[in-house]
Amino acid sequence: MSYDLMVFDPAKAPVDKASFMRWYGEQTKWAEDHSYSDIKVSSEQLQCFYEELILTFPSMNVDDDVFEAMEEAGTDNRLTEYSLGKEVIYAAFAWSVAEEAYKMMSELARKHKVGFFDVSGSDGEIIRP
Repeated sequence: MSYDLMVFDPAKAPVDKASFMRWYGEQTKWAEDHSYSDIKVSSEQLQCFYEELILTFPSMNVDDDVFEAMEEAGTDNRLTEYSLGKEVIYAAFAWSVAEEAYKMMSELARKHKVGFFDVSGSDGEIIRP
């Protein structure tokens, strides 16, 4: 089980919650015709967001030597699984970093003017720029 958050292109996502949740369901079918590990498929805003986020929460898809160094330093719990879509970035964090991940993602979402969705939150908070 992971602590999941998502950012999205606000121009592509519906505004009302019911429509947003249907759109979210479609996005998380992962049916787009590309690899979900290539940030180049995402909008420029999402790319900028991602490039900044991975400085603190690197992708799980790191080289073995990077993983070993992080493991040795005790920071391997920051490794995050990302699904990179055209309109969304879905991030699955370790629960041990949930509070920090929420804070950083919501701040970066505001900075880069993308939407933010607390997937794992009890109320499913959706924040738009």
